Amino acid sequence: MTPEQQLARFVTALQPKAVPPEAQRITKLVALAALGAGIAGAGEDGIGPLRQLLRQRGGTGQARSLVFGDRLPAIAAAQLGGTMCRALDYCDAMAPGPHIGSALLPAALAAVELRGGCSGAELLAALVVGCEVGARFNLDESQYDGFDPTGVAVGFASTAAACRVLGLDAKQTLNALGLAFNRCGGSFQSNIDGTLAVRVIQGWVAATGIECAQLAAAGLTGPVNFLTGVYGYPHLYGRDRLAPAAVVAGLGTEWRLLRMMFKPYPSCGATQGLTRLVLDLVHDLDLKPEDVARIEIRQPPYSHKLVGHPWRLGDNPRVNAQFSAQYCAANAVVRRGSTLQHFRVDAIGDPAVLALIDRVVTVGDPALDARGHTAVDVDLTLTNGQRHHRELDIAPGFPGNDLSDAQHLARFADCMADAPHPLPPAQGQALLAAIEGLGGLADACELVDLLVA
Repeated sequence: MTPEQQLARFVTALQPKAVPPEAQRITKLVALAALGAGIAGAGEDGIGPLRQLLRQRGGTGQARSLVFGDRLPAIAAAQLGGTMCRALDYCDAMAPGPHIGSALLPAALAAVELRGGCSGAELLAALVVGCEVGARFNLDESQYDGFDPTGVAVGFASTAAACRVLGLDAKQTLNALGLAFNRCGGSFQSNIDGTLAVRVIQGWVAATGIECAQLAAAGLTGPVNFLTGVYGYPHLYGRDRLAPAAVVAGLGTEWRLLRMMFKPYPSCGATQGLTRLVLDLVHDLDLKPEDVARIEIRQPPYSHKLVGHPWRLGDNPRVNAQFSAQYCAANAVVRRGSTLQHFRVDAIGDPAVLALIDRVVTVGDPALDARGHTAVDVDLTLTNGQRHHRELDIAPGFPGNDLSDAQHLARFADCMADAPHPLPPAQGQALLAAIEGLGGLADACELVDLLVA
């Protein structure tokens, strides 16, 4: 088979019993992270207008939206859900930047309702193939070179999951993945400029999964040589440095979804390490804002371009704060923590935080590339002249510095505490139990029931 056919066969033929326990565990954590962030993100900027727009467009009510329970066309339910799940930037991710779960879960759940239900075991299998396919299209920093990794790689994940849930055969799935290839795109300029396009792209990617699966099921075709063709993914996005065979090497035995990371702090993945180091200094030195003369943060150039630009409040303060090394460092000193409440608009404008930001300096240092994607150094100079240096190669939440089960539950609790439409406590506990026992649910629509506030 061609590499493309191998992918399509993997999506359609994977047996749930063939998925190792660790891959199932990571997939459930992806669901927990994305859905918790989606519930908490329901009131963020842009969600209300998007919801209104999608309701005004109308169409057949095929699936319920997360939190609100609106009956919308499945593609619209996926789009709204994906946008909500990414709004807080508190979902899963993978170096160097794709956010898979926030598109995968809304697409898969919309497909479940579009189909009229399926078993929890079948939904879990769909989520596994989606995570794995998305991970296999992930590229390195130089290949993305400013493309938004979510917009480039994650459409394959949502499409694979939708195809699996909807029961497409291998030929239809091949065409759906080819169609998804034509939807790759998006720029990190959205993040740097502090725009709502960051979360809009996530919604588009979720909708892509439903749309491409529906188009393929209706008989529309996509380029079947999207990996091996002269103008395929390895050429256009892999910069001719990606071998098609590498995308499918070890498929079904080597699980790249195990490379998933989960953020302990509600901001960009490139800010996780620096936030940890600054908090360590705060607690070790009992550091107070008035003690700080200067904080210098050194990161690899890829991360620095994304979060090292000069701070500005801007029109979308939450997005700017999520993608600002200066804000994350100053916030950690002033609040002695980093939670969702610290990234609310009123908290971002706190004069105490803004006064410290000018004393935070960021530097892009190519020498740090050799230490890894999340390498970071922090140099603190106190007003009394003392200096302190801290460094970290693997940021918390990334493989090799994994979160504990208690930290995953704390993330979810933080989301529930910050949700504008909170679930009743009993419903929140039932949702946790349903995610943990996903493979045993008689009907995956039960999960959607629990996600409607």
